[in-house]
Amino acid sequence: MTTMNMLAYQSASQRARRDFLFQSLWGMGAVTLSNLLAPEEIVSNAAADERVDPLVKRDSHFPARAKNCIYIYLEGGPSQMDLYDPKPTLNKLDGQPLPESMLENMQFAFLQKETARIMGTSRKFSKHGKCGMDFSDLLPHLASCADDLCMVRSVHTDQFNHVPAQLLMNCGSAIAGRPSMGSWLCYGLGSESQNLPAYVSLATTGRGIPGGSASWSSGFLPSSYSGVLFGSEGQTVNNIQNPEGITDEIQRSSVNFINTLNRQRIDHTGDSELISRIKAYELGFRLQSSAPELTDLSSESQSTLDMYGFDRKEPEIKSNRGGKGLFREFAYDCLMARRLVERGVRVVNIIHSSWDHHSRLEPELTHNSLMADQPIAALIKDLKQRGLLDDTLVIVGSEFGRTPLGENRPGYKKVTGRDHHPGAFTILMAGGGVKSGFTYGASDDIGWHVAENPVHVHDLHATVLHLFGLDHTRLTYRVQGRDFRLTDVAGRVVNDIIA
Repeated sequence: MTTMNMLAYQSASQRARRDFLFQSLWGMGAVTLSNLLAPEEIVSNAAADERVDPLVKRDSHFPARAKNCIYIYLEGGPSQMDLYDPKPTLNKLDGQPLPESMLENMQFAFLQKETARIMGTSRKFSKHGKCGMDFSDLLPHLASCADDLCMVRSVHTDQFNHVPAQLLMNCGSAIAGRPSMGSWLCYGLGSESQNLPAYVSLATTGRGIPGGSASWSSGFLPSSYSGVLFGSEGQTVNNIQNPEGITDEIQRSSVNFINTLNRQRIDHTGDSELISRIKAYELGFRLQSSAPELTDLSSESQSTLDMYGFDRKEPEIKSNRGGKGLFREFAYDCLMARRLVERGVRVVNIIHSSWDHHSRLEPELTHNSLMADQPIAALIKDLKQRGLLDDTLVIVGSEFGRTPLGENRPGYKKVTGRDHHPGAFTILMAGGGVKSGFTYGASDDIGWHVAENPVHVHDLHATVLHLFGLDHTRLTYRVQGRDFRLTDVAGRVVNDIIA
């Protein structure tokens, strides 16, 4: 080989090595990126076995106080100073403006700071039970449960508009796509029911739910942990009956064939979401037998139906909050929640909209309170008399409260409503290991800010998980290279409300 040829060979070799290293770096980057973007929960081929179940019952981190949760979500924001948190100062200052210093850093959805005025309340408050818990005259039935309730008056949130606030309250983040609290509970503990979903949502809708299904979604968790939306009385589970001419044997054969194809796909891809799909088909088949028994209320006594208020007279109201039948529908959902937890369902959401009273606090607040008061109280009493309240956590909450300032919409001659208020609001809890007959936290004299024992939404979530024996810092799921949790990077357990 000549000297010239030797130099050319060495130069080509060096370029080849450089090209190899350069291309390898790109390849390593692509591999790294694909790992970051790929689903984290990949299973081996062995996991394709039909015995693998995402909802298998699991042990908690430590002994639990609660095993079931009924979360009654009053979408829109009930007015705490008209229901739970009396503020006599509001009536004394009625019509007066707030000091500019108090308005400086506040954000409102619709209120104009320059025209905002304090609005008092026409409601009458009294103390109830041995504990002396305050309730307004709009909630006589819940007031009769005072000694079983834990009232938290110092909840606060970061969001002042409905959808992000709903997502934060239900999913721990104002960003859509995160798992709901119910999904995290099912992910951590699994299910005790083989024939019903682990997580059920019941919606009594007036105007509809602005946040939609994101409030009970499993987000980036496997879909087995997502809430399943049940309908109202008469159509609780849609499409549960086989079409005419389709026998149980044909249905069973179809499910088996589809699941065989899904198992083959798991062997090829290792995608764990296909296991959730297999289990969904299996559950759907079993629901055809279990759903009719669940929804058959013939075993319920007339006194039980009367206690929940099935046949209450529904007052007339001209409103955009929904048509006739909501009173019975909400009573049905509360009774159904009890029947679901009796049968091992881990989490039940009852969602009613809307408590969003901008321009007509009255008569809409009265209408909603009449609708919800009796069935919620009946649910608590029914759980208690059946021995279920001790390990069933009942939560009555919303995304925020209402402002002590009145809101006047165009076309209304006087101030008649209240705007959104994230600074201080009230939730109720019962059973499941929380203190009973106990009021925790306080807002200031007009309900503007938390004055004592603040409870952020993340703190509430940490406490709920704790009652179920779950450490909120350990209940995580890795996706896109990061460990996510319900409480994000915050949250503390509010031990003062735990019995």
